[in-house]
This record gives sequence, structure tokens and C-alpha cells, in this order.
Amino acid sequence: MRRKIQRYRWVLVVVALGVAMGLSARLSAQEPASPQQPGSGMPAVARLTWDQVKGRFEQNNPTLLADALNVDESKAQEITAHLRPNPTLGLLSDQITPFNVGPDHGVLAYLLPSATVSYLYEREHKRDLRLESAKKATGIAESSHADMERTMLFTLRGAFVSTLQAKAVLKLANDDLEYYDHLLGISRDRFQAGDIAQIDLDRLELQRVQYESDVQTALVNLRTAKIQLLTLLNDRSPVEQFDVEGVFDFSEQLLPQDDFRKIALDTRPDLKAAMEAVDKAETDHKLAIANGSTDPTFSFDLGRNPPIDLYFGVGVSIPLRIFDRNQGEKLRTKLDIDRNKRLLDAAQAQVYSDVDSAYATVSSNVTLLRPYKAKYLQQAVRVRDTIAFSYQQGGASLLDFLNAQSEYRATELNYVNLVGAYLTAAAQLDMAVGREVIQ
Repeated sequence: MRRKIQRYRWVLVVVALGVAMGLSARLSAQEPASPQQPGSGMPAVARLTWDQVKGRFEQNNPTLLADALNVDESKAQEITAHLRPNPTLGLLSDQITPFNVGPDHGVLAYLLPSATVSYLYEREHKRDLRLESAKKATGIAESSHADMERTMLFTLRGAFVSTLQAKAVLKLANDDLEYYDHLLGISRDRFQAGDIAQIDLDRLELQRVQYESDVQTALVNLRTAKIQLLTLLNDRSPVEQFDVEGVFDFSEQLLPQDDFRKIALDTRPDLKAAMEAVDKAETDHKLAIANGSTDPTFSFDLGRNPPIDLYFGVGVSIPLRIFDRNQGEKLRTKLDIDRNKRLLDAAQAQVYSDVDSAYATVSSNVTLLRPYKAKYLQQAVRVRDTIAFSYQQGGASLLDFLNAQSEYRATELNYVNLVGAYLTAAAQLDMAVGREVIQ
């Protein structure tokens, strides 16, 4: 009878413990963290959302800012390409006679002064074609910069997801340690009451080392992820004063693969740059043909030639194109058109490959996560609590109890890692498409 009463007492303790833990978890999940009170002496922690992290990255990342200067440099080349030829001024003082030969005369007695202004006239719209080519080079530079930002944002998103994942793993490790400490406290009470042996209590206490190790490993991983994120943001803030927040979950809704392909064809900046390169190559070929044309030089001169007190004249100079010295450039630019068209085909193929690979990875992660959320997580909790209750009542062995704890921890950790893999794959799909399509 006394044995039964003692068992009933342990049943009530375990049930009360489960209710208290469930209530505490719900309150902690519903109540937001209280803000830092002024004057408390503790430094405020900056918690950034993804949009805030992205904004800081675009403003502060030195690699991205340095690459943006390439666009400004290309715009400066437009000014150079659109410059007109400068007129040429020639001054002449001829028939200066300092030599004392012949009849007596002064040094400047027969001076012949003249001034000539000449200007090169560019035919076949060379100047306009140079400007058009420079503007298209600027467009390529802008698309290349957007493509670099696209790839760097994937790296940034990966660091952001790694930080969220490390936070989730740390929370899971702390919850597991807290839950195990409660069970360990009950086991110590059972040992004091003579319900379990010393060896069982020792094995339970030794198992706590694994939970402590999980917490420390999670802390190191979280700190490392934050350091990587701070590096990308070019931020020198202490790690302890930096944090991020966001939804660490997956979405079962996924657009058809063809929709992502269409978006990628309209959005990818590297594909746009390849198209612009073909267009620029065609303009450069037109410019090469125009450069082969003859440009006349018009001149106007004004002078004095005694006994003519003042005269002026006009002239034109035309190079004779006996040899075509621009035929190599014409051929090169024509071949460059074909080369860029082949590169455009390769870029389109790469877009399809990137989208299809990323889509397959996301779909696979969603397929794995669905049963976890619908069934496996609840089963892991139920098995853990049932075996723990049975062990406290003497209906399960210590080995069963430890195995149940290990299986629960592995299931929860697998779920967190799968969510992290899903978010990383979603970021990869965003990069493949060229913009954020999965929030």
C-alpha cells in the first residue's frame, strides 16, 4: 500500500511538472522580450530584421561600394566619347630678313604674317556612335554591378539564416538542458526516497554533460555566425550588442517551376548584361565601319602679303583612302557580335540550370519538412514524455529513458537543420531568379 501511494505521488509530481513546463513555454512564446531599461547599465542590443540588414549591407559593404564606382567611371567615359574635335590655330610669320644682302631693307620690311584655323569634320555619325557605345557600356556596368550585388546578397542571406539557425539550436539546447535538469531533480528525490539506485543516478548525472556540451557548441556557432554577418556589414559593433530577428520557418506554398523561369529571364542582371553586350557589339561594328570613312579638314586663313594689305583664304584637306587601314577592326567587331551571341546562349542555359537546381532543392526540403511538422515533432515529444513518465514509475529501464531523450533531441535538431537548409535553398532560388520570390 505504501508503495502504491509513493508511486501515485510521483505521478502527481510528473503531471504537475509537465503542466508547469507547458504553461511556461506558452508564456515565453507569447510575451515579447522586455526592452532594455534606461539607466540599467547594460548595453542595448540591436536586433535587425532582414530588410534592415540588407539596407546596412548596401550602404556599408566596401566591396559593393567599390564596384559601384565602376558605373560612375563608365559614365565619365560617356563625356569623353561625346567630345568634339578641337579646332586648330596656326600662326605664321614668314619672310623675316635679318641678313644684310641686296638692297638696304629692314628686318621686317617684307614680313608676311598669317593665321590659319582648321577643323576636322567627322562624317558618318562617328561622334554619335561613340556616345551610343559608351552608354551601352554603362548599361553593361550597371547590370554587372547588379549581378555582383545579387551574388553578395546570397552570401549575406546565408549568414543571416545561419544566425537564425544558430539561435534556434541554442534555444533548443537550453530547453533540453532545462527539461533534463527538472527530470534530474526528480530522480534525486527518488534516490533520497530509495526508489532508484546510486548507479542509475550517477548515469543520469553523467548524461547531463552532453546537454551542457550542446549548449556551449551552440553558443560558439551563434557567435561565429554573428561575426560573419558583422564582417559583411562592415560593422565593428561588439558581438554581444548585435542580434537579428526573423521568421525561422518554412512555407509549403511554392509556385510552379515555369513561373520561376519566366521571372528569371526577365530579372537576371547577368542575362541582361549578356543581351546588352550583343547590342554594344553591333554598335561597335557600326562605329568601326564609320571610322573607315574619310574625314575632311576645313581651314580658313587670314594674312597680309605686301603689296596686298589683307587677304583670306579657305581650304579643305581630304585623306586619300588608297589603303583601308580599318579593315581589321571591322572584321574583329563583326566576329565579336557572334561571340557575344554565343555567350548570351550560354547565359540563358545557366539561368535555366540555376533555377531548376534551386527549385529541386527547395522542393526536396519542403517534402522532408512536411511530415516533421505534421507528425514527427509531436511523436518525439509524446515518446519522450511517455518514456520519462514510465521510467519514473519503474515501468521502463534507464536505457529506454536515455534513448528516448536522445531520439527527441535528434528529431528536434534535425527539424531545425532542415528549416535552415530550406531557408538557404530559398535564398539560392532567389539568387537564381534575380530577386526575392520566397520571403
